Amino acid sequence: MASRTPSRPVGTVTRGTTNPNRLRRMDRWIAAAHGAELRRSTDPVAVDLGYGAAPWTAVELLVRLRTAAPHARVVGVEIDPARVAAAKPYEREGLSFRHGGFEVPLPGRPTLIRAANVLRQYDEEQVAAVWERLRGRLAPGGLLVEGTCDEIGRRHVWVALGPEGPRTVTFATRLGSLDRPSDLAERLPKALIHRNVPGEPVHAFLRDFDRAWAAAAPYASYGARQRWIRTVRDLAADWPVADRPARWRQGEVTVRWEALAPRQARQA
Repeated sequence: MASRTPSRPVGTVTRGTTNPNRLRRMDRWIAAAHGAELRRSTDPVAVDLGYGAAPWTAVELLVRLRTAAPHARVVGVEIDPARVAAAKPYEREGLSFRHGGFEVPLPGRPTLIRAANVLRQYDEEQVAAVWERLRGRLAPGGLLVEGTCDEIGRRHVWVALGPEGPRTVTFATRLGSLDRPSDLAERLPKALIHRNVPGEPVHAFLRDFDRAWAAAAPYASYGARQRWIRTVRDLAADWPVADRPARWRQGEVTVRWEALAPRQARQA
């Protein structure tokens, strides 16, 4: 029996801050990492969950996904009905907007759910339940991408989850703006941001990332990209890096979730 849609959207209204091109790094990664699954799908639907006060991120997601999957559709979902009404004039073929929250009020199961800067305002203890709810809405082979970025998209960290649970964590940055890799700590998703303390894996990872970056300083004469690539190559000797140099060149590195997962629930 199909599950009943809650009478009220699940979640709370976010600040709604958004800017054009803010999620470009996440979008490009999704198109590269999940494009094949979207192409295989008979109904490749992507949800931009909590797109904010303006619909730019949903509009841009459609354009970027269609470079990888020409038949992809995007549904923007917002818990604030005024934001949905404001987005309606931007609807077109392949792009629509709905009122809703974490219940994801679509008739079918989406192939992708992107939730960027949505869980920032929630407590860490709430994250697992939200992840579980959203994963339960995915189509077989679907992907949930949840993370945080700065206001203009220079620094971004996200978790990728399948129906079975979290898979990877990706760190992405505009390399020219980076002093050291641990600058990305301020953009860790809610599941990790309070775990950047001694004894936790993500703290050890960022410490080693900074050390590898310092050791790769001689490569800076060839540019920040070459320094980053060398840094990630050295980092991969001790950490389970899950991507290849083609992504490193974009200012990215993806690591297996289990290597960075919190050790245990925090004490209240």
